[in-house]
Amino acid sequence: MTEALIQVDNLKKYFPITGGVFSRTVGNVKAVDGVSFTIHKGESFGLVGESGCGKSTIGRTLLRLNDKTDGKVLFKGEDIHNLSKSKLRALRPKMQIVFQDPFSSLNPRVKVGEAIGEALLSHGIASKREVKERVMETLSKCGLASYHYNRYPHEFSGGQRQRIGIARALILNPEFIVADEPVSALDVSIQAQIINLLSDLQEERQLTYLFISHDLSVVEHICNRVGVMYLGSMVEMASKEELFGNPLHPYTKALMSAIPIPDPTLKRERIILHGDIPSPSNPPAGCKFHTRCPMATDLCKQKDPEYRDVGNQHFVACHHV
Repeated sequence: MTEALIQVDNLKKYFPITGGVFSRTVGNVKAVDGVSFTIHKGESFGLVGESGCGKSTIGRTLLRLNDKTDGKVLFKGEDIHNLSKSKLRALRPKMQIVFQDPFSSLNPRVKVGEAIGEALLSHGIASKREVKERVMETLSKCGLASYHYNRYPHEFSGGQRQRIGIARALILNPEFIVADEPVSALDVSIQAQIINLLSDLQEERQLTYLFISHDLSVVEHICNRVGVMYLGSMVEMASKEELFGNPLHPYTKALMSAIPIPDPTLKRERIILHGDIPSPSNPPAGCKFHTRCPMATDLCKQKDPEYRDVGNQHFVACHHV
């Protein structure tokens, strides 16, 4: 096993709810509620779960785009939330993000070449003369042509815009990239191209990814290990082979049952979850999943299950495993 690049220990991120005349804090949205995991150098770690479970909040908090409420985020053993502004600025080029929506993540008034090269000038990594050469090289790596340098975002398709987003992250030669649902807004045929591009870049540059997605078939293709989130908590985590071959948590089993099978002659028994996801501002007592779980007992309603290793680095939080 390679060294740990990112270590997340009991991370919490709460967003305050204000009310009344004086806008006092009357509660908290517990977007991330005590999550721990490690990402090793050169691997792709996948985070999956329904919308609103806290995946993107984790990604943004890992890069300190959000401040944490509690817990630790270590990059090469150093807590990034304790760094001074100058040290954090020096670290920024090593940690980048590819946003979900390629349409809104680009300024429509800025030419693509300038948008990609802007970070090089901002961090003083290259001179104005060197920037164009570096941008051209990066455009080529990401499957774009040199003549795209002087074009505006509206002149590109969704897939091309996402390539521009990847080029913008790649230009600073990072070690760690948060890919926040980078293919969810794209057509299926284009998704495959972007996933292959990310895989090729990882192999070539020894990149480390946090890959956030709600599409398990995409995660299975690109990730080494996968964590499953529900309502701000990690409910299961294992290697890709272990998780897809032997899912243990009832929520993971329900997600797996929804993966389409390309062969129309094969049928998979679909597990339908009833009820709505509880509010993250008022999560249920005990196991957060018990309100929708077909296996729930009185113990599940009263006691929060321990998140533990059941063997082979397979972690799960369930009373019935």
